[in-house]
Amino acid sequence: TMGSWLVNHWFSAAVIAAWLGINIFLFTHYFLFFDRDERYFYTRAILGSALAWARASAKCLNFNSMLILLPVCRNLLSFLRGTCSCCRRTLRKQLDHNLTFHKLVAYALALLTAVHTIAHLFNLERYNQSQQATDGSLPAVLSKMHLQGSKWLNPIHSNQTTVEYVAFTTIPGLTGVIITLALILMVTSSTEFIRRNYFELFWYTHHLFLVYFAGLVIHGIAGLVRGQTEQSMAEVHPYHCAEYLTQRDQNCTHRCCKDPEFGSIPAESWKWVLAPIILYVFERILRVWRAQQKVVVTKVVMHPARVLELQMQKKGFCMEVGQYIFVNCPAISPLEWHPFTLTSAPEEDFFSIHIRAAGDWTERLIDTFQLDTPRIEVDGPFGTASEDVFRYEVAMLVGAGIGVTPFASILKSIWYKFQQADQTLKTKKIYFYWLCRDTGAFAWFNDLLASLEQKMAESGKADFLTYRLFLTGWDTSIASNVALHFDTATDTVTGLRHKTIFGRPMWNLEFEAVAAAHPRSVVGVFLCGPEALAKSLQKSCQQHSSLDPRKVKFYFNKENF
Repeated sequence: TMGSWLVNHWFSAAVIAAWLGINIFLFTHYFLFFDRDERYFYTRAILGSALAWARASAKCLNFNSMLILLPVCRNLLSFLRGTCSCCRRTLRKQLDHNLTFHKLVAYALALLTAVHTIAHLFNLERYNQSQQATDGSLPAVLSKMHLQGSKWLNPIHSNQTTVEYVAFTTIPGLTGVIITLALILMVTSSTEFIRRNYFELFWYTHHLFLVYFAGLVIHGIAGLVRGQTEQSMAEVHPYHCAEYLTQRDQNCTHRCCKDPEFGSIPAESWKWVLAPIILYVFERILRVWRAQQKVVVTKVVMHPARVLELQMQKKGFCMEVGQYIFVNCPAISPLEWHPFTLTSAPEEDFFSIHIRAAGDWTERLIDTFQLDTPRIEVDGPFGTASEDVFRYEVAMLVGAGIGVTPFASILKSIWYKFQQADQTLKTKKIYFYWLCRDTGAFAWFNDLLASLEQKMAESGKADFLTYRLFLTGWDTSIASNVALHFDTATDTVTGLRHKTIFGRPMWNLEFEAVAAAHPRSVVGVFLCGPEALAKSLQKSCQQHSSLDPRKVKFYFNKENF
């Protein structure tokens, strides 16, 4: 299994290894630099190794802050996906891990922020102790130098200052507190639970990234942590003169009698983040421009179980299967954009989405559409893994609940390709699995499956699509109804020819059956559903892929929002 994991994930592993390698290099390089460089000899006399911890973590924070925006530039990703459409499938598929990488970088930022903050708390405490010390030690002597001018080393100039005072009144202290609070709020509000149930909270809190970047750019401007200036180094080098500082008398004539002078380390966070910020500004301008283009809602259908279908048209809109759009309804909220997978096929003259009532915004949207047709803004489409479905000879499609939406688009498109006898269709066989908790949610999808069943049977392609519907939540009334009509030609729950299976799928058996039916094929496994299911399918893909390149291979793809 390790071999097949490497085959599927070598690029992801290479990216993560490179990212980790650069972080480790930056941290080690700057840690050793600040721990050994002679310009910081006197700074270390006061601060000890906490100086190196603070500066090394700061470099890594800059590097990761540079990366954090890139995975969420959706138009950039779509462009890259388009330009490498001739690349290997493995390479293109890695662009779907954009949010995983974004989260990884965010967790690194959180960890590095903790290291940086703790190191600076030690630094402030040591600055304070050195300023208050009267024992004539090197830190005490250094702290009393140049208190009037701008050549000082210790930023704490008075005996009355507390660590808290510095933290909340200096630019680095205050921006540090604000940045850290913004980061804590962004990380905690982006958990799976909050994103699924309180999307608005996640959406608004995440815009604190503006505060984060503004704070980051300003943070180092004051230059509280200092080193000895080049000129002073030439005149009074610490290796020769440090010992004289603590034992000088008033009539000193030695060349080391002159006090060392100190200057700040130039702020450089802006150099790291300028390019990504400009790129992201262009991304947002492009989104605003695209959102201004007029969208005409041509049809509104209210399905059972509070599922709303919107059919729309927009000039120049061009989609592929399994893509998604972001939707905004200014009447509800001018700022909120929500992602929805397209359920129409590229061959249709409209594009459609199905919206389930799940959260405040969707509830209000459904209520609004039942009264009137409000103005809708659309950004997209954006590409994800499902576009690749026609590149596989065999495809296993797994949808859980409303996660069936990308497959509505795929199944419709296949039907059109059949009707038009499309030669580009590589797919020879599709296995479709839909896992659903209650029968109400099957309703809107039933018509599509029923019409596909009929069309494929009429064109002699009935075995092209094998589908299995799994009802994971069911009660005794359904069970007795099923028992009563067990020998009927169509299913009692859905009215389809393929029977509904009660309970969850046994994935090992499903994969074994597909591997046995297609011993030499490359099988694409596509999921739109929860993380737990993704893990279990990924495991099955690894277990059932043969190491022999001539035999069956399973490639896992997951929809990411």
